[in-house]
Order: sequence, then structure tokens, then C-alpha cells
Amino acid sequence: MEIRPARPEDYDAVAAFTRDTWADRDGSDYIPDIYHDWIAPDDPTQATLLVDMGDETPSDDIAAIAQMVMLSEYEAWAQGMRVAPAYREQGIATTLTHALFDWAREQGARRARNMIHSWNMPSLANARHVGFEPGVEFRWAMPEPDADAGRDSESDYRVGDDADAAWALWTGSEMRTKLSGLALDPDESWALSELTRQRLHDAAADDRLFVVADERVAGFTHRVRTYTREPEDEGEVTWAEYAVAAWTDADACRALMDAIRRDAAAVGADRTRVLVPEALGWLSDVALARSDLAEEPTFVMEADLT
Repeated sequence: MEIRPARPEDYDAVAAFTRDTWADRDGSDYIPDIYHDWIAPDDPTQATLLVDMGDETPSDDIAAIAQMVMLSEYEAWAQGMRVAPAYREQGIATTLTHALFDWAREQGARRARNMIHSWNMPSLANARHVGFEPGVEFRWAMPEPDADAGRDSESDYRVGDDADAAWALWTGSEMRTKLSGLALDPDESWALSELTRQRLHDAAADDRLFVVADERVAGFTHRVRTYTREPEDEGEVTWAEYAVAAWTDADACRALMDAIRRDAAAVGADRTRVLVPEALGWLSDVALARSDLAEEPTFVMEADLT
């Protein structure tokens, strides 16, 4: 067994065992599509390692692949752990994960996290086995883009972009505590890292911060990205993603969801994703605001690297 960096010539071997990872859920794996981006040379912030069981390199005997990305000076993100069917239940995932942990420690990381869908029981079991512990739970709110959302409302809430007011709300919010301060990372898609005051200021400078208030600040969110995909059996779909949403009451939630609807429409999005903590009170606020919700929560696992 050799653990080594993935290379361009390994693509066919990796694609062969990752392409149909989610076939039983009518979904294709993303790794064949982003493989060459993952192994971009001279990027010190990420490591993509694989397990080679062959005597020659490149080899068709690639047993596993996974990536670790540095999101900040002390936060690492693990993703894309895949083990070929013929090599499962042999401890390979543990060996590869610990190699990535070692790499992250060398970069200065003190925490490593990953994201697992709640339906993915094998990945949850594997994450616990290799050293991750339960972290936080969240769910996607998905308000439908609408340029006129809330225009006729008699609500007293106005929408501004005061980053310091948003930060003050966040630091004292139970929602922040529930999420351990995490929000969608601005650079790495499908990753969570600690929300900072500077990110809110950056969002405000780009007209991506939305703070709802009457006589006091009552909620905020900020858009982190838009992107376009072409799912099977669908045309081109543009998504707008919002790092996290926090609010003080159901009325503020409704005003915030309306602000998201209007912004998503303004940037030409067809669909939205907004990260909210998994708790009945907050999810029912979102439902009361007539926003769709993902059917299941998503879990973030965490490993202490100190």
C-alpha cells in the first residue's frame, strides 16, 4: 500500500470506482467532474491523496481517494473519501484519513471537519471510526426567488447592510451557539468554517449582506455564491447560496426570507439554499415564512487535531 498525491494519469482509475457512487440514489458522483481541479499543481492549501495498491505507477489498482483543504489558519475540511468496492472493510479509509490529518497538522490546523448527509449511514459510521466526532446539524431553507416578495407587506422591517450590527446579533445569537459559529465557507463550496466579522464587511462591500431591522436588528444573511449546473433530465439551473441565516423571531424570519427571495431573483437565480440550524423552533419559523425546506438535515463531523 502506497499513500501518495493524486496525479493526472490516475484519472481513469479513480473515475472507474467513483462514477457510480450514488447510483442507488439516482445521482452521479462529482469527483470525476472536479478531479483535475482537485490536483491543481502548486496549491499549498489542499492535499488530494490516494491509496495505490499496485507495483507500478500509474496503476489501475487505486483503492481510495480523499482530499483535505485548509479553510483558515486553523480549520481544515475533509471531503471526497471514496474507497473502491474491492478494498472496503480493510482499514484503508482509516489509514488515508490519518495521513490527511497529519498533513493538516503540518499546515497548522487544530480542527478538521467534514459534511455527511443524514441518510448516509455508512459514511457516518466510517467518520466515527476514523476519528471524527459529532459536530453540528443544519438544514437547507430554500425560499423561491421572487422579485416582488414582501413588497405589499405591512411589516415595519427594513433591509440594510450594517456589518457590525449583523456581527453583534450573531455573537449573541442562540443560532450561532447551535452552529458552533459555522457558516458556509466563501471559497470552498460545500464546506463550513467559522463566520468572521471581516466576511460580513466583505459581503456588505459587495452588496451581498442583508440585515433586517425595525427599531433593532432582528436578522441577517449574506450571499456567498451563485453557480450554474445542468442536472440530468433538467435544463440549466442557477443557484444562489447564502452562508447562514439568523433571526430573532418569526416575523424577522419572514422579512429575511423575503429579502433572500428578492436578491435571488435580482441575480437571476432559479433556486436558493440558505443554511439554518436544525431545531424545531427555527425550522417552523422558516415554514411559517412559506419557504421550502430540505427533507433531511445534514451533519458536520469534527476531529480535534491538537
